[in-house]
Amino acid sequence: IYDFTDPEMDYAFGLAKAAGARAISCELDLTGKGQKRVGPFADKHQLMVGYHGHAKTTPEMYASAAADAKFNGMNIDIGHWVAGNFGSPIEFMKKHHAKITHIHVKDRKKDEAGGGGQNVPFGQGDTPVVETLRLIRDNKWPIQATIEFEYPVPAGSDRMAEMTKALQFCKDALLG
Repeated sequence: IYDFTDPEMDYAFGLAKAAGARAISCELDLTGKGQKRVGPFADKHQLMVGYHGHAKTTPEMYASAAADAKFNGMNIDIGHWVAGNFGSPIEFMKKHHAKITHIHVKDRKKDEAGGGGQNVPFGQGDTPVVETLRLIRDNKWPIQATIEFEYPVPAGSDRMAEMTKALQFCKDALLG
């Protein structure tokens, strides 16, 4: 998206709006240049862009990207957040919820050995999945939560069985 021509950028935003999208998402450009390029188009089309980062994306990078344009926002991956050793995303979400378009939900361990916190089945990691989902629910924030399945499928199981477990974990969190 960052190297789209102006007409291509207008087309992409127009297409997303015509399809009824509430927001679009793309990777956060760690140099900061991409958000400055896309932001004016987001503002022109009045369509939020949720910039997605990984474990090396700092809270300051997210906040800076969101500040570059009125319709620049964030797609927070709460598992990457924890694996990046930024603690819990809860306080950041409370402060910046109006700019968060959606979150990716997964469970990960903190990065204690420098190799990246491992993806694990829901409920086995350090990610505050339950607290995050309840925060969104209790505040009635219009933040979409998308399960992102990334842990290795355990022996004797399959991807669909594990997705069913992940979905049930999230449902149970929201019923509590």
